[in-house]
Amino acid sequence: MATPGTFELLGRDPASGARRGRLWTAHGPIDTPAFMPVGTQATVKTLEPRDMESMGVQVLLGNTYHLRSRPGVEVIKACGGLHRFMGWNGAILTDSGGYQVFSLARLRKITPQGVEFSSHIDGERFFLGPVETMEIQRDFGSDIAMVLDVCPPFPCDRETACQAVETTLQWAIACAEQPRAPGQMRFGIVQGGADAALRERCARALTGMGFDGYAIGGVSVGEPEPILLKAVQDTVGHLPADRPRYLMGVGRMPQMVEAVAQGVDLFDCVIPTRYARNGTAFTRQGRLPLRGSAYRMDTRPIEEGCACYACRTFTRAYIRHLINVNEILGIRLLTLHNVHAYRVFMTEVQDAIQNGTFNDLRARVPRYDLEDEAGEESAEGEESK
Repeated sequence: MATPGTFELLGRDPASGARRGRLWTAHGPIDTPAFMPVGTQATVKTLEPRDMESMGVQVLLGNTYHLRSRPGVEVIKACGGLHRFMGWNGAILTDSGGYQVFSLARLRKITPQGVEFSSHIDGERFFLGPVETMEIQRDFGSDIAMVLDVCPPFPCDRETACQAVETTLQWAIACAEQPRAPGQMRFGIVQGGADAALRERCARALTGMGFDGYAIGGVSVGEPEPILLKAVQDTVGHLPADRPRYLMGVGRMPQMVEAVAQGVDLFDCVIPTRYARNGTAFTRQGRLPLRGSAYRMDTRPIEEGCACYACRTFTRAYIRHLINVNEILGIRLLTLHNVHAYRVFMTEVQDAIQNGTFNDLRARVPRYDLEDEAGEESAEGEESK
C-alpha cells in the first residue's frame, strides 16, 4: 500500500479536464472521481458498515461539530477512534464544523480566534477554533481532516465574501501548524463566494501552505447552478494538478459530471440518503417518487438490471407499502438502492474517463428535478448538507 497522502493520476479525458485517480489513505485507497456518502452522526442513516463494504464504498464523511456534541470526543477517543467507534474499516473524511458556521448562523458568533456556538441541542455555549477543530479531528483519527473555514451565504456582498476569505486563510495557517494523527491528511478550503478574484486569491494562498488536498467551499448554499459551476471554474485552475480536489456539498449527478469535466475528484452530499427517507429512488430514467399511487400494483424492481439487494429481492409495490406505513425497512431499502446507484454511477464515470468516452456519458446523465421534492431539513438537523 502506498504512503497515505499519495495521489496517483491514472488517466485523463482528452476532451475535457476530467481525470481518474487514486488517493491513498491509512485505511486503503479511494478511487476517484468518488462520491462520499454522508455519515454526520457516525452512521449513514439506516445502513450498516457491511452494507457500505458490500457496495464498494471506500470513504465516508463525518462531522466534527455534531460528533463533538454527541456522543462527545472523550467517548470516541475511549472507543479507539472514529473508525473503531463506528465499525468502519474504510477511509473517513471529517468536516471541520465550518459548514455549521453557515447553517447555524443564528446560534454562533465569529471572532478572529474561531467560532462561539450555542448548542442546537441544549444551548450549551462552546468555542470551536482552528486549534480545537484540529485537536478533535486528531482524536477522531480521521483519514482526511478539513480546516476550519467561514462559508458565507448566497447572495452576499463583496465585503462579506472578502472577510470570509481573510478569516479562512488566517484559520488555515493556524490549522496547518497543529499536529495531526498518524497518516492523517489535511485539506484546505477555498472560499470567495461568486467573486473570481477572491477565489483566485484564496486558492493561491492555500496552495502556498502545502495542504494534502484542496476543497472548493462556499457552494451548495442556495446559488443557481450556473454560479456554482462558475465558482468551480474560477477555483480549479489555481489549484495544483497533483493534489485531489473536493467539491463540498454537491451531489446532483449533472452537477458532479460537469465538475468532473473541470477536474474535480471528490464529492459529498445528503441527496441519496435524504431523498430515500422521503420515498424517492434514483434510476437511469430519472427519479422515482414511490409514495405515489401509480406504484401500488407495480411488480417491477425499483430499476431493472440493478444489482442492489433491494432490486434483486423486492417490488416497487412492496417498498411503496413500507414507505407509506412508515416502516423503517422501506427507508433502508431505498437508501441501499440510492447509495448503490451513486456508487455505480461514479464507477461508470471513472471507466468513461479511462476509455475516452466521458463526453458520451456526460450527454446522457439524467437531469433530476429535485426542487422541493424531499423538503429541506432544518439547520439544526443531523445532516450537514
